[in-house]
Amino acid sequence: MNIVQTEDGSSTLFNPEVGEHYHSTHGALQESTHVFLKSGLDFFLNKQPQQTISILEVGFGTGLNYLISADYCFQNNITLNYTGIERYPLSKEILIQIGNIKHVSATIGNEFLADYEAAMNSQIDTKSGKLFIDVCNVTDYKSNNKVDIIYFDAFAAAHQPEMWSEETLTHVCTSLKTEGVFVTYAITGNLKRTMKSLGFSIEKAPGAPGKREMLRAIKQY
Repeated sequence: MNIVQTEDGSSTLFNPEVGEHYHSTHGALQESTHVFLKSGLDFFLNKQPQQTISILEVGFGTGLNYLISADYCFQNNITLNYTGIERYPLSKEILIQIGNIKHVSATIGNEFLADYEAAMNSQIDTKSGKLFIDVCNVTDYKSNNKVDIIYFDAFAAAHQPEMWSEETLTHVCTSLKTEGVFVTYAITGNLKRTMKSLGFSIEKAPGAPGKREMLRAIKQY
């Protein structure tokens, strides 16, 4: 794993086995904020204001999407129940070196580092709500609880095509409530067709720096 500074000053990782960075080199923090916080969480809450929100993330990675979402909810007195799926979790030492906690409040950042390893064993209570990191293959993920939002942050289809298959997307999307929001940084014709076949309305949203468009989908049934 190689730590790489991105254009907005935040850091990401390059995974040589996969052949891809964990975030956009145009700006890791910019991308996470634009795609997941603003186009996902903030978009959902503007449509359906509520004091408790549930998120499932596919590809927990460095935890950046969780950190900015947890900090947002903490600052706005919203309870966040967050589950991240990650087959190959990073070590706590790497997370410290990346330094993502500097982008959020000390309350949320320090708590995350302290509880990170415990959250991979069971759901833990946090200052913003609850956190569980499920160390499993995405198709092995099982839960009876449906969520409001799915952050789909897997590596690109060119490197991990199985993550974007109809089988995987079908399995993941069974965990989403009707009127729930699915967001990802990518947008392809195949992805749009699959999501439509699963009962989603599709929106081409403006992409993060370096990408013209991204996909946001709302579950209709």
